[in-house]
Amino acid sequence: MPAQIAIVHEWLETRAGSEKVVEQMLALFPQADVFSLVKFLAADFPPHIPAHTHIQTSFIQHLPFAKRHFRQYLPLMPLAIEQFDLADYDLVISSHHAVAKGVLTRAHQLHISYVHTPVRYAWDLQHQYLAQAGLSWGIKSMLTRLILHYLRLWDLAAAHRVDCFVANSHYVARRIWKTYRRPATVIYPPVALDRFCWQQPREDFYLTVSRCVPYKRVDLTVAAFNELAKPLIVIGDGPDLKALKQKAKSNITFIRNPTDVVVSDYMARCRAFIFPAEEDFGITVVEAQASGAPVIAYGQGGSTETVLAGKTGVLFPQQTVHDLVNAVNYFETHRNCFIPEIIRNHAETFSEQRFQHEFQTFAAQKWLKFRQDDALE
Repeated sequence: MPAQIAIVHEWLETRAGSEKVVEQMLALFPQADVFSLVKFLAADFPPHIPAHTHIQTSFIQHLPFAKRHFRQYLPLMPLAIEQFDLADYDLVISSHHAVAKGVLTRAHQLHISYVHTPVRYAWDLQHQYLAQAGLSWGIKSMLTRLILHYLRLWDLAAAHRVDCFVANSHYVARRIWKTYRRPATVIYPPVALDRFCWQQPREDFYLTVSRCVPYKRVDLTVAAFNELAKPLIVIGDGPDLKALKQKAKSNITFIRNPTDVVVSDYMARCRAFIFPAEEDFGITVVEAQASGAPVIAYGQGGSTETVLAGKTGVLFPQQTVHDLVNAVNYFETHRNCFIPEIIRNHAETFSEQRFQHEFQTFAAQKWLKFRQDDALE
């Protein structure tokens, strides 16, 4: 493997699924430098990045109000990512869900892009994004549509800068092909299985863990459990939290930003885990199964690859209250069929060790072929 490695990530703010992938990349390549548009590490859930790691940020880091509102600078992000000077690196690995793959590299550099998702709000979710943001019409709507139009043009051009694509699921690999007409190798994200205990007795409450934003469909879960009148715990924060609390009945409890230990404890004790979103992978689904918890999930997206219907969970066909209620009732009558040890064993196929082995093997093979092809020229 090359000595000089750069890892490019959009932003370092909290410890979500993409940041956990970066952590594992740094475990594989501890000498790598990190490039990120901004670095505003949360006090409660910062990514676990080694202290010696050099992190370089972009000019967006220093713009007004960037600490709280850096996402509002989306129109500047393509320009910002192109300003990183990566000339000293042999291997560039981009961790991409917005603009990271658009870094500029040279002919002697290999660029591998691990794609969590193509830019969803610029491609297949544009109309849903505009509707949920209240931008279906008006001057702001036209301006936003223009920005997204140019972001699509740039995003498509940026795809040609990547030598090898890696997708975090087959669902994302299909979206990469649809969007960029490029093949992608699937390497599932890593899950820290050691955090989760699967041998605790199940208690009489359901659980969902999610950011309270529209596409996560926490509203669907709340509406369904208002009707079911069964105990539900919602763990998460976000702009929709206040409205969700106002709609929820007394059987629903909300918990904002608990520690990882608290989340793991609830997963270990819940009757089942509810996941109504259409996600590209959905790491909490695997974390719940690592805790031995059956999952009741919407049967689209990454859930179809991580949940074994009838063995580790239940998949419902439509994002409606009716379908989720039916899925919960079906689970209640068949819950003895879901064995915690079997659920845990399935989750172990998504381990950190598996990710490290697969990604290191992939990178080594691509690097060797890249150098061989270079020598023949």
